[in-house]
Amino acid sequence: MKALVYHGPGQKSWDTVADPKPIDPTDVVVQIDTTTICGTDLHILKGDVPTVEEGRILGHEAVGTIVAVGQAVRNLAVDDRVIVPAITSCGQCAACKRSMPSHCQSTGGIGWIFGHLIDGTQAEYTRVPFAETSVHKVPEGVTDEQVLFLTDILPTGYEVGVRNGRVKPGDVVVVVGSGPVGLAAIQTAGLAGAATVVAVDLADSRLEHARRFGADEVINSGAPDVEERIAALTDDGLGADVAIEAVGIPETFDLCTRVVRPGGVVANIGVHGAPTTLHLEDLWIKNVTITTGLVDGTTVPMLMKLVRSGKVAGELFGTHEFRLDDVLSAYDTFANAGANNALKVVIRR
Repeated sequence: MKALVYHGPGQKSWDTVADPKPIDPTDVVVQIDTTTICGTDLHILKGDVPTVEEGRILGHEAVGTIVAVGQAVRNLAVDDRVIVPAITSCGQCAACKRSMPSHCQSTGGIGWIFGHLIDGTQAEYTRVPFAETSVHKVPEGVTDEQVLFLTDILPTGYEVGVRNGRVKPGDVVVVVGSGPVGLAAIQTAGLAGAATVVAVDLADSRLEHARRFGADEVINSGAPDVEERIAALTDDGLGADVAIEAVGIPETFDLCTRVVRPGGVVANIGVHGAPTTLHLEDLWIKNVTITTGLVDGTTVPMLMKLVRSGKVAGELFGTHEFRLDDVLSAYDTFANAGANNALKVVIRR
C-alpha cells in the first residue's frame, strides 16, 4: 500500500509499504476512506515529538471501512463503516475504567498511539488495536466529512474546553484562539447553555470563521482594550465566567487569567511548548480554577448523535480537499494555514 512516512525532522515521503494485518485477536484493519492532518503532525515533523521513530506512518484521525477482523472481534464486521479516533482504549485497565483512556495502560500509558507509537492513518489501510472499545460505527445518512472531526478536535474542544471549564447555562465564555480546536470549543459551548460566546484572535480571517461557528462577539487581540471590551459584555463588568485558552503560548494563557471573573474557570486546551508564569499572587484571591487535560474521546457517541441531528456541524471544519495520493500538497496547504485561510484539510481516498 501507499502511506505518508516520517523519515526524521523535516523529512516525509509518500512511500510503498507493507499492507497491515491483524496482529492481536482484538485488532481490525481499516481501509482509510477519509483522513486529515493535525497540528500535532506538524510538531512531529519539526522534531518536537522525539518518541516518534523514523519510518512511522503519520496520522491519527480517519473514517474508513473494515476489511479484516481479529479472531476475538465479535461486534464489528468486514464492511462496517467506522471512525478511527485519535485515542485508543483497551476498556479494561484502571485508566479506562475511570473514563481516562487518554492514559490507557495497555497502550503504554498514553491513548494517542496512531502516528506516534504505531503506524497511523495517513495511508491506504491501518491496523486498529482494541478495535471494539476504540472505533465507532458511523450511522447511515451521515457523510465522512460530517464525522471526520469527531476523531480529535471536536471532542477536544468540548471535553477539555467546555466540560473541564464547567460551562453552565447563562455563562459568558471567552475562547482565546480561533484555530480548529478553539472553533470546536466555540461550536460546542452552546451545548452547555452558554449565553454569550466571545472569540478572541489576532487574525481577522479566523474571527470571521468564529462567527460561522457560533461566536456571538469577536475581538481582535491586537486591540488595546480587549479586557475592557470583554468586561463590558458581562452584566456586572467582572469578566467572563469561563476563559478557554486554545493557542498554547504564554501571552494567551496570561490573557485568560486576566479576563476571567472571581470564581471563574480558566480551561487550558492549548499545547504549550514553553513555560508560562502563573501569577498566583493575583489569582488566589480571585478563587480562580485552572484546568488542563488531554482528550479522552468519551463524548464521541454523544457528539455523533448531535452531528446526525444537525445540532453540531462537523463539516464546517473542512476548508480544503485533496486526494490521498496528493497528501504532500495537503501538508503544504495546512502548514501555511494563515496564507491559505485553511482550517482543516479533508483527504479522500
